[in-house]
Amino acid sequence: MKKLIIATRGSKLALWQSEFVKAELEKAHPGLEVELSVMMTKGDKILDVALAKIGGKGLFTKELEEAMLRGEAHIAVHSLKDVPMAFPEGLKLGVITKREDVRDAMLSEKYASLEALPLGAVVGTTSLRRRMQLLKLRPDFVIKNLRGNVNTRIRKLKEGEFDAIILASAGINRLGLSAEVNYFTPISKEVMIPASGQAALGIEIVCDAEVERLVSVLNDEDAIIETRVERDFVTVLEGGCQVPIGVNAELCGDALHVKAILGLPDGSEMLSEAITTTRAEYASVGKALAQKVLDRGAKALLERAEQIALNEIF
Repeated sequence: MKKLIIATRGSKLALWQSEFVKAELEKAHPGLEVELSVMMTKGDKILDVALAKIGGKGLFTKELEEAMLRGEAHIAVHSLKDVPMAFPEGLKLGVITKREDVRDAMLSEKYASLEALPLGAVVGTTSLRRRMQLLKLRPDFVIKNLRGNVNTRIRKLKEGEFDAIILASAGINRLGLSAEVNYFTPISKEVMIPASGQAALGIEIVCDAEVERLVSVLNDEDAIIETRVERDFVTVLEGGCQVPIGVNAELCGDALHVKAILGLPDGSEMLSEAITTTRAEYASVGKALAQKVLDRGAKALLERAEQIALNEIF
């Protein structure tokens, strides 16, 4: 294969991610030409409605997948946290890259931390997972919907619409935007458990042995293990953007630490679980942890959470 085409969204973060993959592939395979094909997804077009109300994760991948299935592209680069658990026939998850900082972060012009925010502070996020954990920590917060690309969200903060906004640290770091605001503060995982797959790139590919061989050089073993655990947990719970679920797996040598949380979007009812096991057990631990929360009533709680999200939020 002489030429590989990457389907990508046109946002600055999506383009950064695709350009990064292009550079890494061309470095690994001298003589390979890698081209970007930029397209707009439904999630890019609908900016005034919460993701939970309009279909969740697939909003940012469907058009890219359709282009791949038409033979117009070989791969698509996504933030893994936005990648659905199931793939259309003919496509698969081919690569999971090394993770950036997995933590969420608070950005503010006036306040250095969540603790420093005043009573009734207006905090911007569209994520039900972040909303749940913020309101558990500070029920006085006023949570407001925040859509748009990273630069748009920062602009809204700087214009005074919010006292603070919550974004993934990884996206800010990749775009080099931490200096754009007065305060960029990563949030401890003890305070806010990240989303499944956060900070890793997931490369979706057409089912083709040559394409898979070319992109496999970008795989990171630790990230594959950690995100497999996280995605298994979410898959068993059948959770998408419509329900608040946080799960994080972290390898420390041979030890594998996993934490998970789920509940109602207002933080009033939550279930959390944690487990420490070994690297060798990774293939079963996500499902086992999911079963633990199911045994404690997670299914009914998530059904209530979904109804609340669809009927009352945003």
